[in-house]
This record gives sequence, C-alpha cells and structure tokens, in this order.
Amino acid sequence: MKRLIAGLLFAVQAVSAGAAEQLSATPFFALSLPGIDRRPIALASFKGQPLVVNFWARWCAPCRQEIPDLAALHARYKERGLLVIGIAVEDAEQHEKVRDFARAYEMSYTALIGGVETSIELMRSLGNSKAGLPFTVVIDRDGRIRGSKLGAMSASEMDAAVRPIL
Repeated sequence: MKRLIAGLLFAVQAVSAGAAEQLSATPFFALSLPGIDRRPIALASFKGQPLVVNFWARWCAPCRQEIPDLAALHARYKERGLLVIGIAVEDAEQHEKVRDFARAYEMSYTALIGGVETSIELMRSLGNSKAGLPFTVVIDRDGRIRGSKLGAMSASEMDAAVRPIL
C-alpha cells in the first residue's frame, strides 16, 4: 500500500509538472559535464537507458538524506539498465570537495559536476522553476520525462517512480 501511495504521489507530481507544457529531456542530453574524475561525459551517451537524474549539493541536508536511497536504487536496478546520475550543483573549483563528499557518502552511481549556473538553467528547463534542491527527474528509454519531484524522495517513492520505465 505504501508503494502504491508513493507511486500515486509521484504520478501526480509528474502530471502537474508537465500538464501545462510537455517538458523535454533534450536540454539534458545536449550537455557534456565533468565527472568527479574531471573527465567530461556527454550526456547524450545515456540515451536509450532509463534514468534517474538527481540534482544535489553538499550543503543541502535533504540531499544528504536521500543519497543512500539513491545508491540502493542504483544497486537494485542496475542489472535492468537503470542509471542513476547525480548532478552536483557546485562549480568546478569545488571538484575535490565534491569528489571527497561523493566518496564519503558512498555514491556508487554516476556523479557529475554541473556548475551552479548551468545546473540551475538545466533544472528550470526540466520543470523546476524554483531551482530548489534536491530535484529528481525520471527519464524513460525513449528520452521522455516520466516524472519529477522537487524535494527529497523516499525509497518507496523512488522505487515506484522507476518501475514503469524498467
């Protein structure tokens, strides 16, 4: 029952986020961002895979709270093709701090550094007009945004959000 309710809450957020306008993941796939190893990664390389894209920052307490659940989600569904991508809303000069944070929090999924301005612009284009954190977007294999949430997601909400895209 808890998963059903979480799924319905996420579905309502997905509908409200895209009801007035159909949001596109195109701005996401158009970017190239550095990983925590400083190597640039073309986000277009993730096309065709189910994605959970989570925007976070080191100073964001709710972000810290959901990171272990994102890591568990990644571990649980990676064999089914799910990719969890964390985009740090931090600037490149914070690279070492972001890298150390990702290691300390055992972020076993892909961690990228988005830069503050680029990340805010991207979040807004994906439906987060307030540019608040954390912000999570679920994208299906066809590159369509299937849902999003501003604020921390519980493990059951994450699970409910990804099941339809696997």
